[in-house]
Amino acid sequence: MAVSAVVPAYNEEKYIGKVLDVLIKIPELEEIIVVNDGSTDNTAAIVRSYPVKLIDLERNVGKGGAMLAGAKAAKSEYIFFLDADLIGLKISHIEAMLSHLKENCDMIVGIFGKGRMTTDWAQVIAPFLSGQRIVKKDLLFKINNLQISRFGVEVALTKYAAQNKLKVKEVILEELSHVMKEEKLGLVKGFAYRLKMYWEIAKNVSIG
Repeated sequence: MAVSAVVPAYNEEKYIGKVLDVLIKIPELEEIIVVNDGSTDNTAAIVRSYPVKLIDLERNVGKGGAMLAGAKAAKSEYIFFLDADLIGLKISHIEAMLSHLKENCDMIVGIFGKGRMTTDWAQVIAPFLSGQRIVKKDLLFKINNLQISRFGVEVALTKYAAQNKLKVKEVILEELSHVMKEEKLGLVKGFAYRLKMYWEIAKNVSIG
């Protein structure tokens, strides 16, 4: 089945290259699209050094908007969303998720496991927050307010799947994690950013 990888990225110059180093080695991916969501660092310049498609947004529209921009440009039946700040991404992680497409799943969600305690526990408590997921492209455009969901986009996807009884498969991705906001921005600024993120997530939980 045809799959396009879409990676939304905002100021990820330190990490995006390591993610792309893995993705370009996956022959099952029909294309790789990075959506630079109004970054103010060298994210776009780094992406241009790889054989991938770059969508360079002039202003920051948030994760939901960036994901939809990538999906609209994608030509495949399935969209494989990945975060740009993953730590420990391996070819086996990608292949593990892709292998379940033969089961005709509507959505495949990758869950961190045996990686770093902080990110593992976060996904044990709330697995629906995972940014690693494969989704049928046509489903994305049936979800209300996805483009303005920002960090609540994963909640919106999970909620839609539950409400419409979609076939969802969860896959444990061992030794994979991502960079915490506090590590990127410092303790105080990172914590404030995290509170904002949780507020956006809470809003999407309450939206019908």
